[in-house]
Amino acid sequence: MTDNTTRHGVNWTRAQALAAAERADYIARNPRSQALAARAGEHMLFGVPMHWMNDWSTPFALTVSEARGASFKDADGHAYTDFCLGDTGAMFGHAPPAVAQAIAHQAARGYTAMLPSEDAAPVAEELARRFGLPYWQFALSASDANRFVLRWLRAATGRSKILVFNGCYHGTVDDVFVDLVDGVPVQRDSLLGQVYPLTQQTVVVEFNDLAALEAALSGDDVACVLAEPVMTNIGMVLPQPGYWEAAQRILRRHGTLLVIDETHTISSGPGGYARAHGMAPDALVVGKPIGGGVPCAVYGFTADVARRVEQAKRAAPAGHSGVGTTLSANMFAMAAMRANLEQVMTEQAYEVMFALADQLAAGLRSAIARHGLPWCVTQVGARTEFQFAPQPPRNGSEAGAILDGELEQIIHLYLLNRGLLITPFHNMLLVCPQTTAQDVARLLDGFDRCLSALV
Repeated sequence: MTDNTTRHGVNWTRAQALAAAERADYIARNPRSQALAARAGEHMLFGVPMHWMNDWSTPFALTVSEARGASFKDADGHAYTDFCLGDTGAMFGHAPPAVAQAIAHQAARGYTAMLPSEDAAPVAEELARRFGLPYWQFALSASDANRFVLRWLRAATGRSKILVFNGCYHGTVDDVFVDLVDGVPVQRDSLLGQVYPLTQQTVVVEFNDLAALEAALSGDDVACVLAEPVMTNIGMVLPQPGYWEAAQRILRRHGTLLVIDETHTISSGPGGYARAHGMAPDALVVGKPIGGGVPCAVYGFTADVARRVEQAKRAAPAGHSGVGTTLSANMFAMAAMRANLEQVMTEQAYEVMFALADQLAAGLRSAIARHGLPWCVTQVGARTEFQFAPQPPRNGSEAGAILDGELEQIIHLYLLNRGLLITPFHNMLLVCPQTTAQDVARLLDGFDRCLSALV
């Protein structure tokens, strides 16, 4: 690589120098986090509670001491404005007061009993009202909820195959880790410990390709399509105009059910992207933000699918179904979900978030244009992302081609050292009801200064 090489419009020599300076600055600023990271390395695999906590841009993990609203503090006493928000887990702010009060109240009244709590029926009623699906069940994460949904729908349809889009959705269900490489479905190499070939039962096509979808479903042997309405796992990929309307017609024609995961796209409004855009999924999943950050998830079915699911269960031999865990729908999570749904995830909260996200997206576009960079900005409600291409990608292959982990990490670390946190994966930013216009202005100023250093 020569001194005058550019990547995505960035002078790469300057980028590398900036990266070295930012790493040195991070190390100097965070001695307590460094000491805690060293201590953690003695008894934790990879030195962190979960291995992906090493995927941030930092030389060692940043240790958080407390988080409230749109900000948090680290172990060294530095304050940060948080535009990551737990990668959607805290999309409505850290420790929303209503949820904190509900948790404190429930804490003295029990956590789990393997029986319904008084909050269960009100939560299910609100989910039905908000999302338009009448029947619901609960899990501890969206990944678990999707595992359960796939099991239910395979049983209900008598079909074993599922279909996903190239680039995946954001969860960790084993079945979905299938990519297209030169048009050929292959199991993702990074999936650890998988003992059977996923391509036997998982079909993969490109997002926004109706002809490929039609061809993949032509055998009438696919139980369901599992998708986010907007792809987010590989960077945001928006559906082309009319795509989902046409795709749903194709699915109905072939008897294939549609499962929409709204865990990230709940940024679109109180009823998620599907409700806001007139989609009619057969099943819907929402994970981490639904309880204000408490581990929980929900999944719902239409009346017809619920009837088929119940029939499949009743027709099966007695015994363990493989669906659900002991702590699913525990009293603690149900209390948090009820408070969050009724008092936090309100129309008014979304109005605040949408206005801030509009300000953020406009400011990002302005800075990118001012520095002459061939980048674009994509927005889905309160969720905004800048991407290293002049036009938004149309499918997973295009989105994957524009990713640049090194450049992402340089930008992320530059912002982090100035008290601004964005997600470690891609360039995604969230705002919450407690985010202020001044917070957004600070982020935009930091982003502009970073671009100046790079260009």
